[in-house]
Amino acid sequence: MPAYGIDTSIFVRLLTGLPAADYQATLKRLTTIRESQSQPITVANIVIAGADAVLQHHYALSKADTRAAILSALTSGLIEPAEGDAVPDARRETNGPGLTDRLIALDYAHRRATVLTLDRKIATLPSCARL
Repeated sequence: MPAYGIDTSIFVRLLTGLPAADYQATLKRLTTIRESQSQPITVANIVIAGADAVLQHHYALSKADTRAAILSALTSGLIEPAEGDAVPDARRETNGPGLTDRLIALDYAHRRATVLTLDRKIATLPSCARL
């Protein structure tokens, strides 16, 4: 069976439920795929970061509501973060670096690389260093 990953358009649809008819069709298709294979449907860090920005800027959701929606989707059993449990943990954080910075750090850590940064907040994360 092939592995599947979703893009931002699908992830935002899952997070918002809008438009309702498209959401229902998307949910039905993803559920069918998920039930027919043993591998999870994944969502990449860049998709999560993009959806985070879209929900706040285009749907005017608060950071707290955006965080809750993303956590709900990532723990629903329908889709899973490509980088594993570290992503929901990063999404739960409310202090220090933002979600996008945390996802950048996770991506580089997965590649066993140190993030070089000029940003003081991201430099506080493991595997990050101020240049």
